[in-house]
Amino acid sequence: QVQLMESGGGSVEAGGSLRLSCAASGYAASAYCMVWFRQAPGQEREGVAGIDGSGSIAYADSVKGRFTISKGKNILYLEMNSLKPEDTAKYTCAADHGCSRAMLGFVGPADWGQGTQVTVSS
Repeated sequence: QVQLMESGGGSVEAGGSLRLSCAASGYAASAYCMVWFRQAPGQEREGVAGIDGSGSIAYADSVKGRFTISKGKNILYLEMNSLKPEDTAKYTCAADHGCSRAMLGFVGPADWGQGTQVTVSS
């Protein structure tokens, strides 16, 4: 089991930037992928960016060129630039122990954080 805790959310104006962090404990080599998801009120949860154990990365088309996923020791980052109001959502990180390559969904089993709110004003 991986324990995850997100931070770095907040309220920014359109065009601004934020960096989200996801601190992980209990991480094991059996976890192949880390994924950022987001969910806006009344909307479906969607995958934003994923990174696997080899460093391969996948991005949703809606954020490609604006967001960057990366990882350090026991931590996952999501750098968000040129933010738009439609980026407003609760962002959650997940550790997918069944994933073999970077993807925007998950195979499972997966461990989830509680999320951090991002609000972008126009």
